Amino acid sequence: MTADRLLRAGAGLKPEHQRHILEARPDIGWFEVHAENYMGAGGPPHHVLERVRALYPLSVHGVGLSIGSADGIVPGHLDRLKAVVDRYQPFIVSEHLAWSTHGGIFLNDLLPLPYTEATLSLVARHLDEAQTALGRRILIENPSTYLRFDEEEMPETDFLRALVRRSGCGLLLDINNVMVSANNHGFDARAYLENFPHEHVGEIHLAGHAVLESDGDVLLVDTHDRTIAPEVWSLFRDVIARRGVRPTLIEWDSDVPAWPDLEAEVRQAQSILQTAGGLDARAA
Repeated sequence: MTADRLLRAGAGLKPEHQRHILEARPDIGWFEVHAENYMGAGGPPHHVLERVRALYPLSVHGVGLSIGSADGIVPGHLDRLKAVVDRYQPFIVSEHLAWSTHGGIFLNDLLPLPYTEATLSLVARHLDEAQTALGRRILIENPSTYLRFDEEEMPETDFLRALVRRSGCGLLLDINNVMVSANNHGFDARAYLENFPHEHVGEIHLAGHAVLESDGDVLLVDTHDRTIAPEVWSLFRDVIARRGVRPTLIEWDSDVPAWPDLEAEVRQAQSILQTAGGLDARAA
């Protein structure tokens, strides 16, 4: 597997597509899995993932580390994450800037954080714990949000920049999340991206979102259940043209389509990467 392959577009690995992937071996860059789906002791999911890992580079994306929780990281969860990372040796490990646990209970959502010095210290401390345990850097994803905190002391981009400086983490830039948050809070997505610390970005995510309208107000919801909006593709083209090629993932987690439909989105992303970086879309 060449270094170029790691800079190509990839897809989330879904059960609906596993048989086709193993039999047809589609020519895409890599696959990403949610860590929590592989925290069991064994069985068919691991059997399949081991076969996919033998054919493609793999990225592990966590959704339950809860690095923003005031209670701290659940120790057992970090141990289970380490077991997955040690077993599959992914080229990227990533998590969310959010909290999702309280009193040892895992909540079914990624909840927002106020961007304050106190939150920054808390998240940096938890990241240090996690990165030390894993023995590697974690990429942190910018969130999609639906509310703001009155006590915020800095913009999200400044918070992320400071978090990198304090913890040594990298960043996962989710462009759909930028679009969702920009609409919901009334800021300019391109201005946000202009101030984003792109030099620390190790991966990009693209996904679809729902548009909800009520009494003239429009709310965007990060649903990962449909094709990517034209506005998100436009932002992605701008980022790649100006900031360079990064490993790029198509996320589609609900109402998962047939493989050709998902592959078409991967190939659209790959075409943009190829144009910007001179990569061969067919290179392995």
